[in-house]
Amino acid sequence: ASPSSTMGRFTVWDYVVFAAMLVISAVIGIYYAFAGGGQKTSRDFLMGGRSMSALPVALSLTASFMSAVTVLGTPAEIYRYGAIFCIFAITYGLVVLCSAEIFLPVFYKLGITSTYEYLELRFNKYLRLCGTVLFIIQTASKPQSHSAILTLYTGIVIYAPALALNQVTGFDLWGAVVATGVVCTFYCTLGGLKAVVWTDVFQVGIMIAGFSSVIIRAVVVQEGIGRIVNDSYYGGRLNFWDFNPNPLQRHTFWTIVIGGTFTWTSIYGINQSQVQRYIACKSRFHAKMSLYINLLGLWAILACAVLCGLALYSIYKDCDPWMAKQVSALDQLMPYLVLDILHDFPGMPGLFVASAYSGTLSTVSSSINALAAVTVEDLIRPYFRSLSEKKLSWISMGMSLFYGGVCIGMAALASLLGALLQAALSIFGMVGGPLLGLFALGILCSFANGIGAFVGLVTGFVISLWVGIGSQIYPPLPERTKPLYLSTAGCNISSENLMTTENPLTTVFNTPTAERPALADNWYSLSYLYFSTLGTLITVVVGIIISLLTGGLKQNTDRKFLLTKEDFLSNFSRSKSETKVEVLDSKRFTVAAEGTDNPAFSHIEMDVASDKNKVNGLHI
Repeated sequence: ASPSSTMGRFTVWDYVVFAAMLVISAVIGIYYAFAGGGQKTSRDFLMGGRSMSALPVALSLTASFMSAVTVLGTPAEIYRYGAIFCIFAITYGLVVLCSAEIFLPVFYKLGITSTYEYLELRFNKYLRLCGTVLFIIQTASKPQSHSAILTLYTGIVIYAPALALNQVTGFDLWGAVVATGVVCTFYCTLGGLKAVVWTDVFQVGIMIAGFSSVIIRAVVVQEGIGRIVNDSYYGGRLNFWDFNPNPLQRHTFWTIVIGGTFTWTSIYGINQSQVQRYIACKSRFHAKMSLYINLLGLWAILACAVLCGLALYSIYKDCDPWMAKQVSALDQLMPYLVLDILHDFPGMPGLFVASAYSGTLSTVSSSINALAAVTVEDLIRPYFRSLSEKKLSWISMGMSLFYGGVCIGMAALASLLGALLQAALSIFGMVGGPLLGLFALGILCSFANGIGAFVGLVTGFVISLWVGIGSQIYPPLPERTKPLYLSTAGCNISSENLMTTENPLTTVFNTPTAERPALADNWYSLSYLYFSTLGTLITVVVGIIISLLTGGLKQNTDRKFLLTKEDFLSNFSRSKSETKVEVLDSKRFTVAAEGTDNPAFSHIEMDVASDKNKVNGLHI
């Protein structure tokens, strides 16, 4: 309750803990640059040589899912809107099921590096180009956490936490941004996917440690977890069940389960940075296991974030630091709490900041690696066939370096154009829905053709943009978002710098109701979680109709691009040989009379292209 001048600031020990986290991450990168003969081919660099096992990949998937936004934003979300956020536990389960049983089998048996290769194999090269371009735009603006409705851009992912931590702890802002950016680029460029995965494993450990220290200390301060739960219950924070079917309500059981599933499947099922990692597993069994183990990680992190949020409420229920002007934004509540309760423990605030930054590092590193992979596989390799593997692996490293630099530049841009960028990006974040629809068409509908898929994608994209831009211009009213009551009754501060205890959001969005068009309160107020759902469904429906009208039933689609019964049933046969067969073993294909001098460009892909010319006549 004291003004932040008397709160703890960062000490030497905190900086030491933070620096240690960066140094260890960098060392892992150096190790993988030279271990096992280094990165000989671009496939080693981008795919870890397809030899990863399930556990590290699972932890890595968990880590990049969790950015600093999760560490700082989710507890604040629960503090503000209550624990209905827990329903995401169900969503994560559904997302992992869909990814592992629908998308993974197809991508794995085709052995592709870039998920967008699939679009060319299944439809044509123009759709592959569309997918690639949309992906690069989207990753440059990836929705890494749902608690930020704003889709966050790699630059904002670096900048936002730095800003929040800086304002509360006095932690050096640009020092942190540049240090994280440089270390990240360094280990991505040297060590490739293996380094990304193993640094992620280390960073998950740090994140859990940071969360745990806060939870344990908060329980001690509040004399037992019972009191925290009790306070939350009486403060209306345990609002788990809200079965209101209204799609305009921001978070209800249905928006989270249905909308959340579509939103997150577009990230887990088809997003290059996630797919790239589970395809890098050594067998399909390991790939599926990595997704299911990662589910446990997601649940653990969700539980930690929820507990932190409830602890926040329990400690500040009588004096909300946000309305008492102690912090200027909700995502500063966590750092504020940490300094409040852990300032007597040297190095502990540093551990928390390190955990927030681990989130940033893992998110950014997976983005850099994925962007490098997509650029090399979709924009360079198809057009420069003569490049040797050694050259391609150097180019991959160069791309990692380049994108790392771009990310730091973006962070600088984010500091100048924060609000503008966020609006633009939350609109680009809607790209995920239509893309998911495009892949669903390819994998689930044998009669979908290139024309249908293209028209569907465009329609879905246009409608998503329309809703997205609308919701940016006319933000939904507070009765749609339902913020819970916060109190400043117990604060011992002079009353004039207090806001009224009415919901502060109403004071911000004071658009006179007369100006809001009829569309604003129904169509544009759609829960942000439904944006993806809308895009996906429209893409699929339009795609099916157009495909049927343009003779989609006449084409013969090769079975291996579709999800088949065998893919599903092979789950139950545990014979290792069968799961192993699927891995593209470059040794089997070295002597193929295809006339290409590039053994790592698997000849399966060549065969596919030639088969397709015979079959469907649509391969352009």
